[in-house]
Amino acid sequence: MTSLPNAAATDVIIEDVVYQNPLLFLKIWEIRSEPSDSLSMEQPPAPMKWHYHKEVELLVMLEGRLGVQTQDDYTVLGPGDVYTLGSSQLHRTQRASAEELRYVVFQVDLTRHIDQSTLPYLSAFSELTEPLSRLNYIWVENARARQDAFALVMTIFREAQARGRGYELAVSAAIKQLLLLFIRSDTRSLLGYGAQDAELVRLQPALDYIDRHLTEKLTVEDVCELVHLSYHYFIKRFHKVIGLSFVDYVNYKRIKTAERLLLTQDLSIAEIGERVGIPNMAQFYKLFKRHNQCSPRTFKQRMQGEA
Repeated sequence: MTSLPNAAATDVIIEDVVYQNPLLFLKIWEIRSEPSDSLSMEQPPAPMKWHYHKEVELLVMLEGRLGVQTQDDYTVLGPGDVYTLGSSQLHRTQRASAEELRYVVFQVDLTRHIDQSTLPYLSAFSELTEPLSRLNYIWVENARARQDAFALVMTIFREAQARGRGYELAVSAAIKQLLLLFIRSDTRSLLGYGAQDAELVRLQPALDYIDRHLTEKLTVEDVCELVHLSYHYFIKRFHKVIGLSFVDYVNYKRIKTAERLLLTQDLSIAEIGERVGIPNMAQFYKLFKRHNQCSPRTFKQRMQGEA
């Protein structure tokens, strides 16, 4: 992974997105920076702090160049580009050119726009184990899809700014079109959807329980009662619907929580292991390396731009 230069070891911001319309579950605005004759790309400006939020974020570039870094990638965007960041995905941005910079930021809880009629597509956007950023290949490989996504986000932006009669319908329709664009443009079939969604809804109490009790000892028996399923039926259905075994899913969630703690809290590795329910250090290092191909210390250094 490419590191951003001059990245200070600062706290991560857990962003609480305040919706411009609570019923539409979104926030959309334009960011503009004037040209800078003194800006040197040999010594580029420090990036923003690492941050995340539960909403999916789409960036659409109007002018200038913007560097976007996630845990796995560093991408420089230019005019006309679109970039997707998944729910709760750590990221930060950096101005990447001296020219005027203008781009639109669109944050939205996509799952809130799945209703009974579109329930079969809930799992496609649930991001239980992978962020939607894995679909950025679409905007790179499919110019028409990129242009369509750009146009849809700009439609949402204009409607949200003008707030004319019926703008809620226009925004809601554009978001549905965006969901459809993701699904129809996903030539690699990375979005899993279909008949599993009723099962996903049935398993939701178990998933919520796991999130609330990550620091505790979790067993299959704990959650079977919540969803009123037998042990053997539960483990079979869980693996089929989620794509991971119960144990692997719990460990995945724990390691993702550990990643955030490494950047947001001044804690030792042992303390982080305790906080995420993996007090055995050998086991914690083993699981962390399995998910990140590096140690917790190296992960923190890379994310802070020190390695």
